[in-house]
Amino acid sequence: MGEDRGRAAGLAEELRGRGVAGVTVVWADNNGIPRSRTVPVASLPDVAETGIGVSTVFSIFDTNDGIQYGAPGRETPSGDVRLVPDLDRLTPLAGQPGLAWAPGTQVTVDGTPWPWDQRSLLVSTVDALADRGWSALVGYELEFVVSLPSEDGAVVPAYRSPAYSPHALLEIDAFVADLLRDAEANGLRIGQLHAEYGPGQVELSLGAADPVRAADDQLLARQTVLAAAARHGLRVSLAPLPSLQLAGNGWHVHTSLWRDGENVLAGGLEGPAGTAGAGFVAGLLRDLPALAAVTAPSVGSLARLRPGFFAGAFAFWGIENREAPLRYVAGSELLGTDHANVELKVSDASANPYLALSAILTSGVAGVEENLVPPAPIASDPGTWKKKERAAAGVEKLPTTQADQEAALLANERITSVLGEERLGAFLAVRRADAAFAADRETEDVLAAWRWRY
Repeated sequence: MGEDRGRAAGLAEELRGRGVAGVTVVWADNNGIPRSRTVPVASLPDVAETGIGVSTVFSIFDTNDGIQYGAPGRETPSGDVRLVPDLDRLTPLAGQPGLAWAPGTQVTVDGTPWPWDQRSLLVSTVDALADRGWSALVGYELEFVVSLPSEDGAVVPAYRSPAYSPHALLEIDAFVADLLRDAEANGLRIGQLHAEYGPGQVELSLGAADPVRAADDQLLARQTVLAAAARHGLRVSLAPLPSLQLAGNGWHVHTSLWRDGENVLAGGLEGPAGTAGAGFVAGLLRDLPALAAVTAPSVGSLARLRPGFFAGAFAFWGIENREAPLRYVAGSELLGTDHANVELKVSDASANPYLALSAILTSGVAGVEENLVPPAPIASDPGTWKKKERAAAGVEKLPTTQADQEAALLANERITSVLGEERLGAFLAVRRADAAFAADRETEDVLAAWRWRY
């Protein structure tokens, strides 16, 4: 711990020299919502050694900031945990020059792992895979809607059309330019950015990284986007579905699995070349209903999963099929076979990224180690098929209610085991609270209530 204190003291001096006054330490709750504590730069050495006090109730915050007592071990407001910043990810924020940013891990007051902390779960998941010879690279695609301000909180798209056109971005080009500059300064590798299909919708892709860094990057990217938008008087909705009248925002997860320096998903338009890559796809497909309960867990998530919207409403996989919830992205002579990866479309900003990636990696690697074989890939959209055609192909609709998602999750021991009793109990408590909030409300009213939460 003394080593961390000394290092933090040096970093604090560097930050002061850059005019940074405070460090914001961030974690993600069970709704995917970032929560934080900000401390003066002078406190960084103390914080690096002993952390920042945080209430235990944040593990049972629902999307409306309600506290859901009753989860196992979370029956009262008593208790305290310590939020410890990861100094390796300390980042002066280009878009907020007076502040720096760091992801945090929650530990007990004795410094031992806290069973409700999600980031430490992903760290231990990655470490356990490494012990068996596996590593992974993960990259996120983030979709969001850029809005002009409005008195009633409605989305007023900052541009209208045409989709995917540089002409659309002319109306927000100053914001886009600042966002790209800030992202680079914040250490984020942006693959590309474009006007998306929906009015005011933008997509940016983050470069692939190890899973923990990828989850951290997802949170840092949110802060970067929101700060750039605020400077230009714009609002950004990261919600899975800001309105029934708008396109949904997927936060697609691209994953590749590696062993001995080789990508086991390598392959071309015929799919993964080896049995290990096929097993990874099969493992994800087998667990997809339970995975979706973690990677797309909110009422807005369920409203987004509409057939024909490239959201992945049915459980199947395809090769370069953008309607498939599991899309195999092929390698090629131009890109190299190691470019290959699997894209999970059933993912959005309401998912805790650390829980989501822990579940994804567990499912995929289980498929490899059990030598699973996936069914034949599907090139078309099963949403256009008749029910009997889907039944004959073994294609089922993914759960469409919170109750069905919970049932799928609880029936899957692989996923529940990796989450652990404490994290699972807290996660389900807030999911049930959100479902109860939505039960007597119109879907559009629920979407409006959560439009700016993420």
